[in-house]
Amino acid sequence: MSLLEIRNLHVRADDKEILKGISLAVNKGEIHAVMGPNGSGKSTLAYALMGHPAYEITEGRLFFDGDDVTELGADERAQRGLFLAFQYPHAIPGVTVTSFLRSAINAVRKARNGRVDDPIAIPEFRKELLAQMDRLKVSRELASRYLNDGFSGGEKKRVEILQMAMLKPRIAVLDETDSGLDIDALRVVASGVNELVGPEMGALVITHYQRILNYVKPDHVHVFVGGRIVESGGPELAEKLEAEGYDPFIPAGVTVSNVGGDEE
Repeated sequence: MSLLEIRNLHVRADDKEILKGISLAVNKGEIHAVMGPNGSGKSTLAYALMGHPAYEITEGRLFFDGDDVTELGADERAQRGLFLAFQYPHAIPGVTVTSFLRSAINAVRKARNGRVDDPIAIPEFRKELLAQMDRLKVSRELASRYLNDGFSGGEKKRVEILQMAMLKPRIAVLDETDSGLDIDALRVVASGVNELVGPEMGALVITHYQRILNYVKPDHVHVFVGGRIVESGGPELAEKLEAEGYDPFIPAGVTVSNVGGDEE
């Protein structure tokens, strides 16, 4: 069994069915790219995987490391090693990047070790944080600022990758991580993803454009249209999409304007 297994997933939001039977398996060391036009349901998939309460699973199951996690909350999924990098990261005024990361690490340690008295030592945390910030080219000045409050688009996405580096999830879901990035920020973010994915981590990269895949090379590519995976293949499939667009993959009678339900 793969680390993350999605079996016949149907998801509804605002009384509308958006996902219509998604099956997908992701393992450690693998990068899967989900590509589709706007409104195809890609972000709905990301939120449903993470347990967003606004997205109701009406059919199908989610398995993580062999356990059925369909009914678990977002915090429990995160503690098991599932991570979501948002398309539009939220600002949290009053909470510094440092405080947020240390609290998140301690919550994961508590859940995995079953102990309330096992917080990460401050010197150990600081050493790791500074090392990862330098590695990912995140300005040290951001550590003392409120999370995403007044950050540029590139700074927000770099801090999302910093969270991945510090929390060390087992599967990372990246929802349109390339959205709004200039080429330099894109390269930094992509480099971070490439460094982090490996024997202990897999990734599901959700994107509209092929450009991030010039830097993050997927093992598998899935074309997403109308809340369904309509074709899967290797990296060459992304190149075909770049050359031909999504039209060849849209079923008869379906238009891009009505294929999905989420806003991306």
